[in-house]
Amino acid sequence: LADLLPAMDGDTKTMTFLQEVVDILLAYIVESFDRETKVVDFHYPNELLQMNNWELQDEPATLDDILISCRATLKYAIKTAHPRYFNQLSTGLDMVGLAADWLTSTANTNMFTYEVAPVFVLLEYVTLKKMREIIGWSDGRGDGIFSPGGAISNMYAMLLARFKMFPEVKEKGMSSVPRLAAFTSEHSHFSIKKGAAALGIGTESVICIKADESGKLIPADLERRILEGFVPFFVSATAGTTVYGAFDPLIAISDICKKYNVWMHVDGAWGGSLLMSRRHRWKLDGVERANSVTWNPHKMMSVPLQCSALLVREEGLMQNCNQMHACYLFQQDKHYDLSYDTGDKALQCGRHVDIFKLWLMWRAKVGKSSLFEAIQHHCNLKSSSLYLPQPCFPQNIPRSGAFSPCSFCVFTQPQHTNVCFWYLPPGIRYMEDKEERKKHLHKVAPVIKARMMEYGTTMVSYQPQGDKVNFFRMVISNPAATFEDIDFLIEEIERLGQDL
Repeated sequence: LADLLPAMDGDTKTMTFLQEVVDILLAYIVESFDRETKVVDFHYPNELLQMNNWELQDEPATLDDILISCRATLKYAIKTAHPRYFNQLSTGLDMVGLAADWLTSTANTNMFTYEVAPVFVLLEYVTLKKMREIIGWSDGRGDGIFSPGGAISNMYAMLLARFKMFPEVKEKGMSSVPRLAAFTSEHSHFSIKKGAAALGIGTESVICIKADESGKLIPADLERRILEGFVPFFVSATAGTTVYGAFDPLIAISDICKKYNVWMHVDGAWGGSLLMSRRHRWKLDGVERANSVTWNPHKMMSVPLQCSALLVREEGLMQNCNQMHACYLFQQDKHYDLSYDTGDKALQCGRHVDIFKLWLMWRAKVGKSSLFEAIQHHCNLKSSSLYLPQPCFPQNIPRSGAFSPCSFCVFTQPQHTNVCFWYLPPGIRYMEDKEERKKHLHKVAPVIKARMMEYGTTMVSYQPQGDKVNFFRMVISNPAATFEDIDFLIEEIERLGQDL
C-alpha cells in the first residue's frame, strides 16, 4: 500500500490497482441486472462472521488481500439494483448517477463553503431553486439544503418551525418556551417523533392524527386535536406514506394551519417526486402552501443514496436559526459573495456532496423526459399490472393480472406504487374462525420472507399496520423491474408458502 500514490513512482501501481477495483465493480453491475443471479447470498450473522476474516489486523494487508476483501464485500451485498428487489423505497442503480458518485468521491471535498467546493455549491444553488419552482413558490424563491436523508430533513423543518415561533429558544433552550405540540398522521414516518426527541420537544408532544382506511390524514381530527391543549407549532402532512403510499389532503390541512397560524411541513420524502409527473402531480395539490417540504430524489427518481432535500419557503430563516459564526470557516472579509458559503445554515459542519448525482442525472435525462418517463413507468407497473381483490377473503376469485386468487389487497385503489397484500396459504385458506385465521395469517409473511432470503431469488418487505396483521408491501421504484418480475415475485411467494 505504501507504493500507491502519493508515493514517488506510484503511478503505475495505483492505476493497476484502481483498474482492478473498477473491473470488480463493473462485473457486479452486470451481475446485478442479471435475473439468473440471486438478489442476496444470505447467511446468518454468526456464519458470515466466521466465513471471512472481517477483523481489523495489526499489520497492513497486501493489495491482493484488499481486492479479495472488495470481492467478498460485494459477494454478500444485497443487489438493490436487481429487477426482483422490491424490499425498500430506494431501489435500482442509475449509471449516470453512479458516474457522478464516483466523481464526487474523487473530488473529496466539503459543502460548507464556496471556497472549497465552488462548482458543487453553485449546482446546489441552481438545483434547489429549480425544485422550489416545481413546488410552486414564486420564481423559486426561498431556501433549502441537501441533508443526510429524509429523517434529518424532517428534523430541520421542525427546528425551523420552533425557531420561527420562538426565536429565543436558540439561546435559552426549551425552558424559555411553553409546552409545544406537533401534529402528524398516525401513518406518518417515525422520524417526526425521532426529531421531537432529538430537539428536546419530547415524543409525547407529537400528536398522531387519525387516518382513513386508505391511510390519509383526517382534517377534522387534526383541527379537533389542535384545539385540545398545548401550543401548536408544527403540522407534518405526508405525501406518500411509507407503508400505504397515501397522500394527505394538503389543501384542507393548509387551511387549518393558516387558521391557527401553525407551520405546515410536507414530508414528501417518498411521494415528492410525483411533482415531476404531469399525470400524477395533482396528488400534491396544495404543496405550494407549505412552509417547508422534504423531497428525496434517491427514492422514486433513482438517484444513488443519499440525496434528500429540504425546501423552505422563507429565505434567510435557516441561516438565522442555525448560524454560529465560526470565524475560521465563515470569515466576513472574503473576496467573493458570502451568500454562497452555505455551511452555517446547516446543522453539520462536514457535509457530503450529494448534489452532483441529482444534477448530472437531471442534466442527462430531463431533456428527453427520461425522469418523467421513469416515474410514469413505476406508476404503470402498479396500476396496470396489479389488481388484487378487496380484503374480504372470498374463496373463488379468478386470477387477475399477476395475482392468484389467494392474494388479497389490504386496501383498495393504491395511491402510489406501494402494493400491500396478504397471501393466504392452503393451510388457512378455508378456516372459518376469523380470529384463528387472523392469528395464523400474522405468521405467514415472516416465514415466507425468511425462506425467500435463504433462496435469494427475490426480496419484498412485510409489516403489520394498526389492527391489520402482517402483510407484504411490494414497492415499485426500480426502473429495471417489469411485469414479469412482479409475476415472479407472486409465484415465488406461492411456492414458498404452499406448505403453510
